[in-house]
Amino acid sequence: MLSTDVVIIGAGPIGLELAVALKDAGVNYLQFDANQIGHTISWYPKQTTFFSSPDRIAICGVPLNTPDQSKATREDYLAYLRGIVEQFDLNVHTYERVNAIKKNAGGFVLHTQHAGQTRQYEAKRIVFAVGDMHRPRRLDIPGEDLPHVSHYFDEAHAFFKQRVLIVGGRNSAVEAAIRCFRAGAKVHLSYRHDAFDGKSVKYWLKPEIEWLIQSGQITFHPNSVPTAINEQAVTLQSTLDGSPSSVEADFVLLLTGYEMDTSLLESLGMELVGDNRAPKVDTTTLQTSVDNVFVVGTAAAGTQQRFKLFIENCHPHVVRVTRALLGDPHFNPPHINPLAFRRLHENPLAAIQGGATGDADEGLEV
Repeated sequence: MLSTDVVIIGAGPIGLELAVALKDAGVNYLQFDANQIGHTISWYPKQTTFFSSPDRIAICGVPLNTPDQSKATREDYLAYLRGIVEQFDLNVHTYERVNAIKKNAGGFVLHTQHAGQTRQYEAKRIVFAVGDMHRPRRLDIPGEDLPHVSHYFDEAHAFFKQRVLIVGGRNSAVEAAIRCFRAGAKVHLSYRHDAFDGKSVKYWLKPEIEWLIQSGQITFHPNSVPTAINEQAVTLQSTLDGSPSSVEADFVLLLTGYEMDTSLLESLGMELVGDNRAPKVDTTTLQTSVDNVFVVGTAAAGTQQRFKLFIENCHPHVVRVTRALLGDPHFNPPHINPLAFRRLHENPLAAIQGGATGDADEGLEV
């Protein structure tokens, strides 16, 4: 059985930034991901543009340059992450899923699966960098699993001259509605509220979707939720008076958000707190309720109802956890986004943790 000091589970942006910090510090570590690096980002719709500017989502002190000096696309960022792995010669065990973790006298034994083979590793400490979007938030309604129904939007071409009902009212749903309309689809949009929240929709998308609705080019069904789907139509129910209506649709996109899979954390007996079911952590070290188990990145927030953690405000996690693992409160990783130090005093987790321990003078990010 191969033994190591630290195992990082997850190879998204913050997981990779942590791997570089540990390598710089001379820590013996292994890193696993059940899929490819940056997997969650890889299933963003093609050409999706990040809300954050490139300098905020860059990692490891390496500039993220885009061809037109604007915000990065999905494709830009995936290429950038591949470059990080190459530049720092990171050995990521991709497509090797951690299926189980057991405690032992030396720390933990991890059971993984890769190419049909089961493997075991021993580690003294574990860091979860698994993100917070692992599966769709299901509606549990009849017809949700029909072949023309999806919880993911990839690109708009498939919906050319088709009737598409999109369910949701945040970024993913609004952007999908606009892109499908531009690709020649007949778009209906169902949302459980009567208007879009400016905090939940990118500022350049909100006026456009509102204009398309006001001009009648996209049909909006406010205050409605789907209750059943069949091969020809979707039944909507009013959230105001419960009255039903029917919308004919060739395709249905249920873009109602995603949830974190906490099963591996729970198997360790980890305490989860709040509506988000976030891991309870010491906000100074990001150690969880399980000794020698840490969490970084958006995984620290659980399933976010309203987003408090993003790539850009998770860089300080790398500093906190690296210092905790080294037992050196003054260690500064040499390859890290400068925001890690500028925002080290902030504590966006405080609102999520609801009383978790940490420095009393840390401020809450609004």
